[in-house]
Amino acid sequence: MKAVDIKDIENLPGRRLKAYDKFHFRCHSDLECFNLCCRNLNLFLYPYDVIRLKNNLDISSDVFLDRYVDMVMRKNNFYPDVLLKMSDSEERTCPFLTDSGCSVYPDRPDSCRTFPLEQGLMIDGAKGKPQMIHFFRPPDFCKGQHEEQELTVAEWTKDQDAGEYHKMTAAWSEIKGLFHKDPWGREGPEGQKGKMAFMAAYNVDMFRGFVFQSSFLERYKVKKALLNKIAKDDTELMKFGFSWIKFFVWRIRSKLVRLR
Repeated sequence: MKAVDIKDIENLPGRRLKAYDKFHFRCHSDLECFNLCCRNLNLFLYPYDVIRLKNNLDISSDVFLDRYVDMVMRKNNFYPDVLLKMSDSEERTCPFLTDSGCSVYPDRPDSCRTFPLEQGLMIDGAKGKPQMIHFFRPPDFCKGQHEEQELTVAEWTKDQDAGEYHKMTAAWSEIKGLFHKDPWGREGPEGQKGKMAFMAAYNVDMFRGFVFQSSFLERYKVKKALLNKIAKDDTELMKFGFSWIKFFVWRIRSKLVRLR
């Protein structure tokens, strides 16, 4: 999910969809293009995607990141983008693609659920609060765009069970947007502080160990009820991690964590 300045909206590719706009789309195995969209992708993974996928695969977040992730540091950004690593096959397929379709379908990433739409956060400097926007952007080879089924963005979101994903991705986009400015100084994002901020967002199993098995709770005050939640719930730990990153990196006050 990208943050977009309101003045750049008209220059973006695809057809912008407002609340009641409809688009034609239906994907099914009878289409000759079935699964073609699962090849040679730059598929961004957000923190909630990693939680769902690593739990589906029954592996730790650390192992998931090592096996399935490429990290890219883009120009004028100071936090890595996390992309799903494609397989080594000639077609560079998604590692979870099988002959019968997606092997992790119930826990597929937000970008997969949103397809053929692309979503972003529109930043209006006058109003301040970011607004979710959507564009209809199927690739030319996609036959699903010629199907009769018509949907609004809200109907497609419900159909794909994507509401929770969208909410979590938007929460992460707020944090990620802060990193358009450099908080690291000479240390850079590869320094210890940058590694800790990455761990808190993407490596929840390691972050849990950091919270409960290091001196973290000697330095930070966290309510007992919240500690009980994050000890067991990956999603609650992820949201706590977002708040901690804002405080740890940017000194933005949080109700969830503060210095002792």
